[in-house]
Amino acid sequence: MTAIAPRAVATAERMPEATSPGIRRRRRSPGSSPWWALVFIGPTALGIAVFYLWPTVRTLIISFTKSGPFGGSEWVGIENYTRLFQDPELIGALRNTAIYTVIALIGIPLAVGIAALLNTTGLKGRSAYRTLYFIPVVTMPAAIALVWRMIYNGDYGVLNAGLGVVGIDGRSWLTDPNTALVAIAVVGIWAGLGTNIVIFLAGLQGIPDTIMEAADLDGAGPIRKFFSITIPLLSPSIFFVSVISVIGALQVFDLIYMMLGRSNPAMPNTRTVVYLFYEAGFLDNDRGYAAAVAFLLLVIILLLTVVQFRLQKKWVHYE
Repeated sequence: MTAIAPRAVATAERMPEATSPGIRRRRRSPGSSPWWALVFIGPTALGIAVFYLWPTVRTLIISFTKSGPFGGSEWVGIENYTRLFQDPELIGALRNTAIYTVIALIGIPLAVGIAALLNTTGLKGRSAYRTLYFIPVVTMPAAIALVWRMIYNGDYGVLNAGLGVVGIDGRSWLTDPNTALVAIAVVGIWAGLGTNIVIFLAGLQGIPDTIMEAADLDGAGPIRKFFSITIPLLSPSIFFVSVISVIGALQVFDLIYMMLGRSNPAMPNTRTVVYLFYEAGFLDNDRGYAAAVAFLLLVIILLLTVVQFRLQKKWVHYE
């Protein structure tokens, strides 16, 4: 009896403690450490810091300096910003950028309408249409500019030839100060239409069929369903496209540079903020002033984006 008791005690000590059925022990797995999160987000955070945050900080620092003719720079404080806000070309560049942005936003309802047509039940060749609309997105901007320069040409352009058939006299669209900016904005809408259509198609295909069937039972027609059901449920996609469209329009440069050129008489009426940055930084070699222009554009984009996010609470409907 006495020999058995110590052995039973040792066995009881090795046995795990009994737990109630409703309580389970949580074992800490090796991957539950917060350091693993840093391992996974570290590369992305490093890329953002190196390619986005540091260039922004560096641009801000350069905007307070003045570059010398043979390199080097000196600290001048807010002199570049004072000169910028007194520059008469800034007002014209801001006006041209605003006009281009407003015209570019016309592409959003156009893309919504095309996407709704492509989403029609029983439509044949939907993939072919989607590909055709997306081709300009993957086309080089230089090729787009070259083709549209020939279309807009005042002497042998296809556009003027088509207008002449119906008895309308054409004009030199890219050298006329009254039409150059609008003509370039039309090209911008055409070039970005494919991306917007794909985004809207994805949003349309996410709308439940049961809602449309219920609307059919209530006697709603196609137009009523489009404005009362499709548009509200598509509002998150419209909001996303509007944000990226405004940011892209405010940064327009390549189409203006390649379709017009510096010697074009319509350039004063089409010069945007980014083109002003290009002239100061790459033609005049005034890096400090160019950095001030770039940082001003960054502030404008930031403010407009904040306004859009504030206003989206009033018209964007999330499920």
